[in-house]
Amino acid sequence: MLGVIINPLSGKSALRAQRLYLWKTLQARHIPFDFQVTRYAGHAEEIARTFVEDCGYRRLLVLGGDGTLSEVVNGIMHAGITDEERKKVTLSIVPRGTGNDYAKYWGLTTDYKKAIERFLCGQPRTIDIGRLEYTDNEDVYDRYFINSVGFGVDALCCVKADRLKERFGSRKLNYVIGLVLAIKEQPAHAVTLYADDKKVWQDRLFTMNIGIGPYSGGGIRQNPLADPTDGIFHAMCARKPSAAEVRNALRHLKDGSLTSLDFIHTFTGKEVRLETEQTFCFETDGRTGYAKGNCNISCLHGAIQICC
Repeated sequence: MLGVIINPLSGKSALRAQRLYLWKTLQARHIPFDFQVTRYAGHAEEIARTFVEDCGYRRLLVLGGDGTLSEVVNGIMHAGITDEERKKVTLSIVPRGTGNDYAKYWGLTTDYKKAIERFLCGQPRTIDIGRLEYTDNEDVYDRYFINSVGFGVDALCCVKADRLKERFGSRKLNYVIGLVLAIKEQPAHAVTLYADDKKVWQDRLFTMNIGIGPYSGGGIRQNPLADPTDGIFHAMCARKPSAAEVRNALRHLKDGSLTSLDFIHTFTGKEVRLETEQTFCFETDGRTGYAKGNCNISCLHGAIQICC
């Protein structure tokens, strides 16, 4: 049985046409399916967990953006099934969001007919999932991500973009405006970073992105070498740049050359530890939260499958 999860707010365009086309295609291929439409933030996680844990579905199709996809991943990873069963779960995507950064890596666009055809004809492959463990109000939490986790400017940009989305609707310009505002407002915090238990950076952190996939923030290539199947994170971090360095960096956001700039440091690893005494904002696949003190980020190699 195929479980279909639909976010009607992602993208807000062509949903009726997409659903009709999908239903007709599945019926023509004699593919049995069940579907649920999300009604509030976090609902996709609940639906995915129910589909996987209670219904036993192992194929999920997501009509939504990066945030919806991330919620579905958290539902899968928090489901009460064994790791071996979890590795049999296969995700597919029909991109409907503002950024669609993870789908971009796989060559998917908002052309829903092509995305559905890729889902029907593609071959499943294993992919990595990231896990962030953090503390908030002395309680320990974990959050999973399929694309990237960000701190500093990276996270504040998502906060600003979400506020703009509430006011003006979903549009890629939200990320551009959010980035400019975040650069102006973000302070730098004292941080020490370890990758696979080796110290890789110690400075006042302005921004950082740890990537499973190369794109974030609506197409910015922060980690151009990141590969969702290689079992390691590709990461970039930066001290606070000068105004001239910021102006120069804006020209390098989408061509993959951002990491060549002098104020940016890059590293790789399967496990990353961030040590700080500060309370800071983070984002996982665009979903924001707050943590206090140290946190750990782990790459779970081959955790689930994707078919697109």
